[in-house]
Amino acid sequence: MTSAPTDEQTPPEPDAEEEPDGEEEERDGGEMTLLGHLLELRNRVTWMAGAIIVGMCIFFPPPVNFAVWEFLLEPARARIDNFGAQAIEPLENLGVYFRIALAGGLAVAMPMLVYQAMRFVAPALTKQEKRWIYPIALGASFAFIAGMAFCYFVVLPAAYGFLFQFGSDLASPNPRISSYMDLTLRLLVILGFVFEMPILIMGLARIRVVHWRKLLGWWRIAIIGAFVVSAIATPTIDPVTQSLVAGPMIVLYMLGIGLAWIVRPTAEE
Repeated sequence: MTSAPTDEQTPPEPDAEEEPDGEEEERDGGEMTLLGHLLELRNRVTWMAGAIIVGMCIFFPPPVNFAVWEFLLEPARARIDNFGAQAIEPLENLGVYFRIALAGGLAVAMPMLVYQAMRFVAPALTKQEKRWIYPIALGASFAFIAGMAFCYFVVLPAAYGFLFQFGSDLASPNPRISSYMDLTLRLLVILGFVFEMPILIMGLARIRVVHWRKLLGWWRIAIIGAFVVSAIATPTIDPVTQSLVAGPMIVLYMLGIGLAWIVRPTAEE
């Protein structure tokens, strides 16, 4: 005899897509098309450009701009007696005027620049990772100012002491003001960005983009890369100026590895 089929139903299987609580944080940014990413990028870049323009307005008044001008001449004046720069083209002073305003606007707008960059990648972050946006923006801004201060008080005096005293018995240094300000402002901005490296590394490690062990294993490449970047970024060919830029870059890279180890995600512990 064959038994009649029973009406009992097997219990439904749990949904395979459901995940236990706490295993993975959801990223609530949703999905965006390529056009959506481009529009979002345009929006962030517009905010950045607006912040730089507002910052430049602070340095456009001649009393403020000329005060910064005098301030930037001090590292050379402290090394060379009766130092004086010259302008040999009609628009040279005006060009320097706008360069100083642009560099000042960039420094003032740095908090907004970092914040907008972090907001652009925020949709790909978890709620826990988004909490680091404001600390990273604030820390990177202070680091940029610290880098400019280090350049002004340490790098520029040493660099100009070497450059202007080398061969000064044969030819007295009397550079063009545009050439002097180009080198000065370039070093200030470069060292400002270099000092942001530890904060950047720390942030990338916290959101699991990089790992401190991997960065530590790349220390040889980092040293070579620091001298290559400094050789490209600095317009001079002397080893003193390049070393003054590459040295802090290497030290800050190691500091960034230490910060990456401190803020490593708890899942690794």
